[in-house]
Parts: sequence; structure tokens; C-alpha cells
Amino acid sequence: MTEVSIATTREWDGVTIPEAGTFTIDPAHSNVGFVAKHMMFSKVRGQFPEVEGTVTLADDPTESTVDVTIKTATVNTGAPDRDQHLRSGDFFDAENHPEMTFRSSSIRHLGGADFVVTGDLTIRGMAKPVELAVSFEGTGVNPWGRQVAGISARAEVDREQWGLTWNAALETGGVLVGRKVILELEVEGTRA
Repeated sequence: MTEVSIATTREWDGVTIPEAGTFTIDPAHSNVGFVAKHMMFSKVRGQFPEVEGTVTLADDPTESTVDVTIKTATVNTGAPDRDQHLRSGDFFDAENHPEMTFRSSSIRHLGGADFVVTGDLTIRGMAKPVELAVSFEGTGVNPWGRQVAGISARAEVDREQWGLTWNAALETGGVLVGRKVILELEVEGTRA
């Protein structure tokens, strides 16, 4: 039988959070995804299954840090031809830029379990500031006795800021791929 430890938590400004420490992202229980407009009226969803990183929770959570690396070649939208195009020089250029990263620079508490995490998102070697709306989803102990915590995050970005400018005009007007992309993250981390 597995020995189960008790998750160490504390109250901070009206929310129950883990004690300070580092949590390592568990890619098997996390989803780093995006939503982009297709043909001006429908949406395409994709994800990056290979993600790694840490959230180092400080005594004051607004002084915490987030450091994430995503493998661009793992992009998956469920359509192999489209995925290959996304890996090409028209988009992520995965051969020359195999990783995109996010490094936090500040965290602001909005109240309750809601935060804004600001940091640099680097794609194709270009770092641009991004604000993520983050919700702390809770903490517990997994079946192996390790403390885990979950967060969800969302942001809207303009892909053209990172040089992802490829597009095609539609005969009926408009373009094939929208400029605005919604980033959606569901992340589970395990205490290191």
C-alpha cells in the first residue's frame, strides 16, 4: 500500500494555497492548447503535448515564478498536413526554433483564486510580453503520496507579433487564418 502524505496548505488572502516550494509540470496531466479562427467563421484547436517547466511558489504568491518550455514540433491539431505546415517556416519553424518559452516577470492577485501572470512568451526567438489570466484550481495528494496543484490560464495574442504572418486570401473575402489566437492551459504540477 502506498503511504499517503498530507498536502501542506495555508490560507493567503482568502484562498487556500500550497506551502511555498517548487512544482514541476506533469505533461501527462496538463494541456497546453490554442484556438485560432479558420476561414473567418470556424475554429481550429490544437495542443502541444511536450511541455516542461516549473512554478516556484514563494511565501508571497505574487513573488512566485513560472518557467515553461514547449516543444514546437509536437503541435497537434488532429490534421497531419496542417500540423506539418504549422511546423514549417510559415509558422513555428520548428527545425530552427524547436522550443517556445514563457518566463514570468510579475504576478498580480485579483482576489480569491484569480491572478494575472505577466511574462515574456518567446516564439521563433522573439520575446513579447503576454498577460495570462490565471485561476488556481486547488491542491491535493496523488495516489503516490505526492502533493499536486492545478491551475488554468488563458490569454489572447496576435500571432503576427512573433512573425507568424502566413495567410491566404479567401475568394469570398477575408483570410484563411485569423490573427488572434486564444491560448488555453490546464496545468497540473507535482511538488518537487
